[in-house]
Amino acid sequence: MTTEQQPIERLAQALRHPRYEVIPLDGTEEQVLEHIPKEAKLTVTASPQKGVEMTLQLAEQLAAQGYHVAPHLSARLIDDSARVEEIMQRLHEAGIRDAFVVAGDAKEPTGEFSGAPELLESMSKIGHELEEIGITGYPEGHPFLRDETLRQALYEKRPYATYIVSQICFDPETTSGWIRGVRERGVELPIYIGIPGAVSKRKLMQISSSIGVGGSADFLKKHGNWFVRLLVPGGYSPEDLVEELGPYLGDPDCGVDGFHIYTFNEVKNTEAWRQEMLSAIERAEG
Repeated sequence: MTTEQQPIERLAQALRHPRYEVIPLDGTEEQVLEHIPKEAKLTVTASPQKGVEMTLQLAEQLAAQGYHVAPHLSARLIDDSARVEEIMQRLHEAGIRDAFVVAGDAKEPTGEFSGAPELLESMSKIGHELEEIGITGYPEGHPFLRDETLRQALYEKRPYATYIVSQICFDPETTSGWIRGVRERGVELPIYIGIPGAVSKRKLMQISSSIGVGGSADFLKKHGNWFVRLLVPGGYSPEDLVEELGPYLGDPDCGVDGFHIYTFNEVKNTEAWRQEMLSAIERAEG
């Protein structure tokens, strides 16, 4: 394989083993079973409106079907260490060995955990059999937290985690700058770059309404940049973004292991796009 072919092959490898994020709503399990192959890794979100229980239930159901699943554990939606212990036991019984630990979008904590570092510490003290633990990165910062606070939190979470997933960012230069900052901070965990899947405007509006964010000023303040970008006709193509970010795959200075694809439950279209892009790469490789 020539040097020119290597970036294409790395991109193909990343697309052959996708990470898909889904939202626990009615019909999600059926959509996943119909359209997503078992080699894909799945994460299941949690929201203040739906709570952690729906996340755990869907994760258990998908794990029983043979998927590698990582439920979101939202710190601000978990009451106390007793609830953490119960969750760890449920994940163990379901054969789930991966979890994605986030602070969560709730304005106020329901219990004793105000953020991901506290929850991660509690999980560690209680003990668990998780082999992988993901944490969140913010290439474009956070509307409610200072950049230095985010950098410090990432460093504090580092000892408990095995990988980082970045929030959606449409600017590859911003993403690469954030990655450099993470590495300069001494955080060497592998990174999965977050991108939206093949999401239609209609589907996005349906999902946002279902999880209670459609008219939320707080939601738009936090996510407005990418939310509006997805709604603009012709404003986004996952193919364009993947091709721009492809060079970071396999770069030893970046440590990017692949893509984390936010499907917004548009799993059929997103999987069709992935297969089409893989076919195009294979044709290009000859």
